[in-house]
Amino acid sequence: MTTVPAALAEPTTSPPRRWTLSLVLLNLGVMAGWFGPIQVLLAQQSDRIAGAEPGGASKELLLAVVLFTGALVSMLANPVWGAFSDRTRSRFGRRVPWVAGGVLAGAAALVLLAGATGPVLMVVAWCLVQIALNAAWAGGTAAVPDQVPADERGLIGGLVAVAGTVGVLLGIKTAEMTGSIAQGYVVIAITMTLLAVPWVLGSRDVPLPPDHPLPEMDWKALLRSFWVSPREHPDFAWAWITRLLVNLGNWIALNYLYYFLTDGLGFDDGEATAKLGLLVMIYGATTVLSTVVVGWWSDRSGRRKIFVIWSGTLVGVSSLVLAFVQSWTGALIAAVVLGIGFGIYQAVDFALITQVLPGAGERAKDLGVINIAAALPQVLAPAIAGLILVGVRALGGTVATYGEEWSMGYGVVYVVGFALCVLGSVLVTRIRSVP
Repeated sequence: MTTVPAALAEPTTSPPRRWTLSLVLLNLGVMAGWFGPIQVLLAQQSDRIAGAEPGGASKELLLAVVLFTGALVSMLANPVWGAFSDRTRSRFGRRVPWVAGGVLAGAAALVLLAGATGPVLMVVAWCLVQIALNAAWAGGTAAVPDQVPADERGLIGGLVAVAGTVGVLLGIKTAEMTGSIAQGYVVIAITMTLLAVPWVLGSRDVPLPPDHPLPEMDWKALLRSFWVSPREHPDFAWAWITRLLVNLGNWIALNYLYYFLTDGLGFDDGEATAKLGLLVMIYGATTVLSTVVVGWWSDRSGRRKIFVIWSGTLVGVSSLVLAFVQSWTGALIAAVVLGIGFGIYQAVDFALITQVLPGAGERAKDLGVINIAAALPQVLAPAIAGLILVGVRALGGTVATYGEEWSMGYGVVYVVGFALCVLGSVLVTRIRSVP
């Protein structure tokens, strides 16, 4: 009879509250490290660098290149670091070395980014930030199925999702309140590092035995391991597809929201920025309230799919509101519906995913493969929405309006977002092993 190492055993006891709090703080810091730059600092830095080089790339093009390159790197880095984490036999455990190293390297990369005065260094430094923080993210995410029993992951997933939402706001506010772009990066780097310390010191990470056999580590074998056979693991495949569709629908709707406010509703840039900030705050508040409550409810009921189905549908309904109620009131209603729907979805879908992973030996890698389904839509969505708007304009439809006339272009964009979310929600029913 083969003995399963403690590091690979299915957890049966609840982690202490201080561990849960430290995991929340870790995710809070990592999200601040990502989204402070994405939402504020990178745009400001692109403006400064583009303005300093007459005849060079526009600020919009530079920012697009930085964000697109970073998104591609992030999508690839997460499963790679996850695979390395799964194969780590450090005496500190499988996750701690990658979380600690990722946070420290990410902080150093943010400091390097703070000093970037040219487009090439800016792109390289942001890619280094993505590479490093994905190592921390891969290790921290895998800690949940490593240490939390399956029937408690809805609440824990909800708390982690709340940390992500608050971390985004923390990163944005830190970037806004610091006196300069460089100071913003440095403050975020320090904050992220300090927030990671409690989890690193109290991780409860169980190391693999020194003689535990590991899968091959050459690059060909590593790349092959990223393919998880849908025939052998159909529930994992359906979970991947459904996450891809719901996130794609969500990002298609969100990517052009600023232009919807300016071109579609007629607000000037200042008004649109203020109103977008208000929508983000409403979305964040409703996300926090719904995530924890429904995550706990899902644990108590023992059911996952029904919550994922209806929350994904709610995300789609928020797009439908924007499609047919093209007004500021419609945008407010959509923010509330989206916050409730996506908050529930993040918590319970994460719990569901941890219950369909193919095996305990490669949890971090498999979660990284699943995360591709969340990252890939960020690359695809702008292209899809842009093609829709260009197509509507070519066919003579209305893309942008001022006043009461319905905007066909934005209407079609949001209807497509709704359809993708509903399709993703319906396909959740194909998952068999989770109630």
